[in-house]
Amino acid sequence: MDIFNVLTLIGGLSLFLFGMSVMGQALERRAGGQLRTLLGKLTDRKIAGLLTGTGVTAVIQSSSATTVMVVGFVNSGIMTLKQAINVIMGANVGTTVTAWLLSLAGIDSGNLFIKLLKPSSFTPILALIGIIFYMFCKNAKKKDTGMILLGFATLMFGMETMSGAVSGLRDVPAFQQMFIMFKNPLLGVLAGTILTAIIQSSSASVGVLQVLAATGQVSYGAAIPIIMGQNIGTCVTAMISSVGANKNAKRAALVHLSFNIIGTAIWLAVFCVLKALLRPVILDEPASRLGIAVAHSVFNVLCTLLMLPLSSFLEKLVTILVPDDKQSDAVAELDERLFATPSIALERCHTVAAEMAETAVAALKDAMVSLRSYTPVLAASIREKEDKTDHYEDILGTYLVNLSTHQISEADSREAAKLLKMIGDFERIADHAVNILESAEELRDKELRFTEDASSDLTVVSAAVRDILDLSLTAFLHDDLNAASMVEPLEQVIDQLKEQLRTRHILRMQKGDCSIDAGFAWSDLLTNLERTADHCSNIAGCVIDIAHGNMDIHQSLRAFRTGSEDFRQRFQEYQRKYVLNGYFVQKRQEK
Repeated sequence: MDIFNVLTLIGGLSLFLFGMSVMGQALERRAGGQLRTLLGKLTDRKIAGLLTGTGVTAVIQSSSATTVMVVGFVNSGIMTLKQAINVIMGANVGTTVTAWLLSLAGIDSGNLFIKLLKPSSFTPILALIGIIFYMFCKNAKKKDTGMILLGFATLMFGMETMSGAVSGLRDVPAFQQMFIMFKNPLLGVLAGTILTAIIQSSSASVGVLQVLAATGQVSYGAAIPIIMGQNIGTCVTAMISSVGANKNAKRAALVHLSFNIIGTAIWLAVFCVLKALLRPVILDEPASRLGIAVAHSVFNVLCTLLMLPLSSFLEKLVTILVPDDKQSDAVAELDERLFATPSIALERCHTVAAEMAETAVAALKDAMVSLRSYTPVLAASIREKEDKTDHYEDILGTYLVNLSTHQISEADSREAAKLLKMIGDFERIADHAVNILESAEELRDKELRFTEDASSDLTVVSAAVRDILDLSLTAFLHDDLNAASMVEPLEQVIDQLKEQLRTRHILRMQKGDCSIDAGFAWSDLLTNLERTADHCSNIAGCVIDIAHGNMDIHQSLRAFRTGSEDFRQRFQEYQRKYVLNGYFVQKRQEK
């Protein structure tokens, strides 16, 4: 084996790893929606979690990627540690699919049908289909499908290149001696661990082992301990991903490591005993690519069968190894580990945005209560809610912008745009809550009082604002188009109410029924309430626009106002409901 073979080997390995990475990332994007559905159906039952982990890993072809996702889910509160343990076990079984695919390269037969099963026969066709999909299709899903095919073709081409480069090693005495040395099980486990830790993929390291096995110098006695070590080495990725995460996320990563160390230790001991007592002939025979795939699958299935009944023990073990602090561990609201699965990252964003929306609406409602029943405790609560919405806006805005830089589907892109637009409106609603609170404090500090008529007017407009807050919140939380369509006519009525109430108050001031200071406070209140309604209108308009694939909110609202009979009917209903005297008549009738 000369320097040119070494260079060819390096090039083949690079293509192999690159193809596996490209294929895995495209599979994750392509399966994002299905992954969300799978996790939504996840239960605490062991078998359900096990099958989920197996299925997800079989799809994205990487137990490391699945485990990193699980760490992110636990860190974000999407998944419990108990659920994560079962999924991680399933991931170890699912990752064996790759070795079976790679074993197809070892098919050797004169039969035409069998020859067609060889990757060297069909990967050029897959590459052609993939490049057509990638270059000529506009649809993001078809592009991802093209990338999957191109990634698979690249990794198979890389594997064939490596096989050709190492074929000369079969006649190199040093190479033979190296694998004789690996017949020592402990050295084999160590070699598998180090190799997999370096390339951070057990699937890739099994592929490399299959390539080396093609030389005929790798016996089953050397290959099996290396396969055991590969399971330990693949834990490095998850351990790195848990740095900076909360306690449960670190425990999830440690479950992966503990599971593989304990499983490897037990089955390695069994392997050594059987080797010493029975001396199976097969251990001295050259391993084939198919044989390595079988050994990889059998070992991972045996580990899972061994450890599945002990999942509670694993949970207790990692809890001891990563104990709780006296102070509770703060749960991260958003986790960049979820960027690998944008649809799930967006689901988490929506959950956090929903918390923000409910907090902002609660702050505004509390602020209106403070006008009549001010207390220092209530004031502190309103300001705390406003600070919380500021924090939410900061982390959500940054997270969504960073997420948008990744390759995401068209539907996910629309959802991200919707959230970015809406969080600003909810943050402003919380700001108006503090403004209203400050008006309440001014009235209290200056001992100002509104007249009975002004108080009645305030009751009417406050009721209308509460109504529009509830409608816009419902529209956002549930993508409720019916609730969203009711917001805009109510916002128009609130605009009218503002002008009417301002005029009525000016007349009271001219008669001397109301002081100048109370008049200024009144004007500020009306402005904040009316602007709150404007933000509610923006939120509802955004829900309507996104549902119809349109991003121009103002154009949609203008069209809705001018061309909708439904808008006119609802506008008239709200006019009748919130006309100043009619409101109190309706309330008396309701009682």
